[in-house]
Amino acid sequence: MDCKGDHVLSRERIDTIVRHYGRDILKHEHMEIERRSLQHGDVTTYEHSLRVAALSVWIADRLRLWNCVDLRALVRAALLHDYFLYDWHDDDGGSHRLHGFRHPYTAEANARADFELDDVVLNSIRTHMFPLTPVPPRYLEGVIVNVADTVSAVQETIASRLRRVRRTRAARKHEQVGERCRR
Repeated sequence: MDCKGDHVLSRERIDTIVRHYGRDILKHEHMEIERRSLQHGDVTTYEHSLRVAALSVWIADRLRLWNCVDLRALVRAALLHDYFLYDWHDDDGGSHRLHGFRHPYTAEANARADFELDDVVLNSIRTHMFPLTPVPPRYLEGVIVNVADTVSAVQETIASRLRRVRRTRAARKHEQVGERCRR
C-alpha cells in the first residue's frame, strides 16, 4: 500500500490504510469485547483503538516519516495497544485499580495469543503507557502510538466531560423554565 507522495493523506485514505493493515484484527471475535467495553468517558475501547490507529498514521504522514516507519506494524500496534479484553470500570474486587500500569502487559499477552506479531508491534504495545510504565518504546512506531494514545485519551476524556456538563446545564435550565411556568 503506497503512502509516499508529496501530498498529505485524506481522512478516507487513512481509514483505508487502517482497515487494510488491521483487517484480521478488526474482524477477530475478541474485538466484540472491545466494542462493549468503555475506555474514556463514553468512548469504547474499540472506538479508541481505531482513533489511535488513524491518528498514528496521520502523525507519520504529517511528519513525513514514511521512510522511517513500518506502516503495517504501526497500524497493528495502535489497534492492539489496549487489547486487554475487559472493561476496567467493572468492579472486580480491586485488581483493576492499577489498570494504567498493568494493562500494557495484559494487552501484549492477549495480542501474542491471538495474532502473529513482530517485536516492533509487541514492544509498541508493551511500552505505550510510557512514562507510566518504566521502559520507553524501542521503535519509532511505539513513540508514535504513545503520542497518539495520549492525545486521543485526553480528547476523549475532555469531550465526554463537556457533554456531561452540557447535559446537566440543559437539564437545570429546563427545570428553571418549568418552575417559572408553574408560578
